[in-house]
Amino acid sequence: MSDEPLADVRDMYMAHTMFRREIGLAPALIRGVADGDTARAAIVADHLRIVDNGLHHHHTAEDRHLWHRLVERAGKEAAPVVQVMEDQHGAIDKLLDEVRGGLDQWRTSADAAQGAALADTTTELYERLVEHLATEEARALPLIERHITAAEWGQMIADGAGDAVPEQIPLIFGMMAYEADPDVVRDIIAQMPPEISGVIGGLATQAYAAHAQLVHGTATPPRIGKGA
Repeated sequence: MSDEPLADVRDMYMAHTMFRREIGLAPALIRGVADGDTARAAIVADHLRIVDNGLHHHHTAEDRHLWHRLVERAGKEAAPVVQVMEDQHGAIDKLLDEVRGGLDQWRTSADAAQGAALADTTTELYERLVEHLATEEARALPLIERHITAAEWGQMIADGAGDAVPEQIPLIFGMMAYEADPDVVRDIIAQMPPEISGVIGGLATQAYAAHAQLVHGTATPPRIGKGA
């Protein structure tokens, strides 16, 4: 491994910022749906399923590809960090299950009481997530940069894409790129196959702008940055 290039984790910050923003805005979106407005509830629920599916696969890929390697290679330095990561993932997964169950019921009823309970659960998810992402960025990513190869990181990122439908890839990338450093976005696009790299930037921007207009009522929802 010593001669192999190491992981470039800048794309992780892009994903983290997207999760902070979209899940942070979610409780107000849910509460803003009028009682019985099933058409609007479906729009919000579909949006949140895209986000929570992304978060689930993101964490599953980390669990599968990163933590055991860190413990093998960094030993006592990594073990307590990995334990915290796994514990936090477990707590977040339970909340994601609750959110999914609540979304399934609420999207077809738009019941105000169900929506209020779902918004409360989503708020708890956001609070747990913000704590986790800050810990991961402070403690796990520095270890990853020293002990995980670029190839292993690439496998993790590919696995984290999960079961995203091809038609949603520009939207998901647009969500991530929305408030990312343009240089980082450019570098990530440059690593994509030529048939994708030539068009993904424009498609992603357009896809997220249209989606945000539908979901948030504006093509430019509040930017929260990685420190939110």
